[in-house]
Amino acid sequence: SEYQMTYPIDCVGDIMKYAAQGKCTLSSIVWKNECSIRKETDIKREIRELFDTMCSCVYAGCHMEGVLPGGLNVHRRASRINEKLTHQMPYDKTHLKDWLRVVEASGNDFTNVNQWIGCFSLAVNEQNASLGRVVTSPTNGAAGVIPAVLLYAYCFCGYKDAKHIEIFLLTAGEIGCLFKKNATISAAVGGCQAEIGVSSSMAAAGLTELMGGSIQQVLMAAEIAMEHHLGLTCDPIGGLVQVPCIERNTMGAMKAITASHLALNSNPEFAVVNLQQVIETMWETAKGMSSRYKETAEGGLAIKVPINVAEC
Repeated sequence: SEYQMTYPIDCVGDIMKYAAQGKCTLSSIVWKNECSIRKETDIKREIRELFDTMCSCVYAGCHMEGVLPGGLNVHRRASRINEKLTHQMPYDKTHLKDWLRVVEASGNDFTNVNQWIGCFSLAVNEQNASLGRVVTSPTNGAAGVIPAVLLYAYCFCGYKDAKHIEIFLLTAGEIGCLFKKNATISAAVGGCQAEIGVSSSMAAAGLTELMGGSIQQVLMAAEIAMEHHLGLTCDPIGGLVQVPCIERNTMGAMKAITASHLALNSNPEFAVVNLQQVIETMWETAKGMSSRYKETAEGGLAIKVPINVAEC
């Protein structure tokens, strides 16, 4: 590489080694590595651009009705959920920040928050399915998980500062890199565990550090999220990134939040499985998975649900 990282990271062991050298967070390690590549002002600007793009995508998806292209007759749902949750709470529909204000004011009870997380996720992937602009995180098909979990933290947990967004995305990004370096982030190579599973793992890690978890708890959250996606197949109906892909992002987001809460209430010293082991297991599972379940639309729901191929 033309760049010499301050803290080179190839595997989870490298992170643990740096953590043992002194009190630090994963985001602080990643920040120093990023600073070896570009200026601090550029890093902050690019992170803000990522967040703003995610928000714009969620917002657009929450305000767009109709049927998705491709012939499956998939109806958009995010806009209906948004309308239901913001009922009798008027806002300027041309102003994203005014909408976020209403989202925050809609209530913190579990059912409401749960519905919003699903709405955020659906919105992104409905946009992806209709050629809207998304942030690949780590892929287009899994792009709804991280924005949904980040907006959960932003709207319902009070993590609204630029620093909070930086912590989340720096931490999440490094977890994605670990999977990229040691396994795969492609459903065509590893099934959907490599896309939704990785995005859920990334989001779990980012949320855990944001909520004050130790570096060991951050890694534990990432492990828990992936552990419960192992073996997940990629079987898109009609070869389109719509069914079951769009809904799958809502599941990945909820698993990420659950994994984070579990890790924050656990002692990593007692964990039976570590993140490096689960990354290696995911890769072994990917290599052993039939090609029918790797984005080929030759198995699973893709052949179980009859469609008019001519329309797709």
